[in-house]
Amino acid sequence: MRKVVFILVFITCTISAQQTYNVDTSYTERSTYKKLIKKYPFIKIAEANKGTNDIQIENVVYYKNKDRALHLDAFYNKNEKRNPGIIMIHGGGWRSGNKDQMKVLAQEISSKGYSCFAIEYRLSLEAKYPQGIFDIKNAIKFIKDNAKKFHVDPNKIAVLGCSSGGQMAALIGTTNEDFGFEDVQYKSKSSSKVQAIIDVDGILAFKHPESEEGEMAAFWLNGTYEENPENWKKASALNHADKNTPPTLFINSSFDRFHAGRDDMIAILNQNKIYSEVKTIQNSPHSFWFFQPWFNETVVYTTQFLDKIFK
Repeated sequence: MRKVVFILVFITCTISAQQTYNVDTSYTERSTYKKLIKKYPFIKIAEANKGTNDIQIENVVYYKNKDRALHLDAFYNKNEKRNPGIIMIHGGGWRSGNKDQMKVLAQEISSKGYSCFAIEYRLSLEAKYPQGIFDIKNAIKFIKDNAKKFHVDPNKIAVLGCSSGGQMAALIGTTNEDFGFEDVQYKSKSSSKVQAIIDVDGILAFKHPESEEGEMAAFWLNGTYEENPENWKKASALNHADKNTPPTLFINSSFDRFHAGRDDMIAILNQNKIYSEVKTIQNSPHSFWFFQPWFNETVVYTTQFLDKIFK
């Protein structure tokens, strides 16, 4: 099992007078840049080219109870009334990271004719699997319920995630209309169904010959494989892929361990004549999407795929 080592930095957030939770702030663009700059001295943290007609609305509450509010950031072009929508899920080992890390990618993709939504979800220090999956599916329903406000076509929704977010995106897309992955307490007139998956260097199976997941996964899945095998199986998108899985794009780094289960899933998609693509960014590190020159490549692969599926 691979051990993932984070330099843990915690802050405590107060979400009500009754409840607080810890936040791991170790995974950021800046901390990743410092780790990579010696090996890749040419890299630069990516910046977006925001268009004059692009709208950005931050910290929209999509879920709220007495203890907690969850937010999303919306990015869209005001001139188009019904853009395809892209749900964007940050990485960080299910434990760290935040929705701000998807801002630049969301700005850039929205300028190409899409409505993008960077989603806050509960991480493993606050809530274990499957709560984060419920949160994102609730956000999808909220966005569809407010489709007119966000200039989004509710029947053209893709889910995109990076690293652990990619794992979550694949799981969300492969469990379309599976009520075992729905929050029954969340009231909405819409479904959480998505029409496309974009998995950016996220694993498809936790227990797999190619997988090296260990402590970070076990913390989110509420136990090691030996302690809680059912969660490890259910949280693996590969175990849900079937004839109902939507078209899927895999954008991968040069590190094979982040592709665990991908080829097996592609075989299932091929058997069911479901369109898929694999784009490997050669000689790239994990977390390549934060940095130029790989950021531009990520945007091109993403928008070409989305244009093919939705336009």
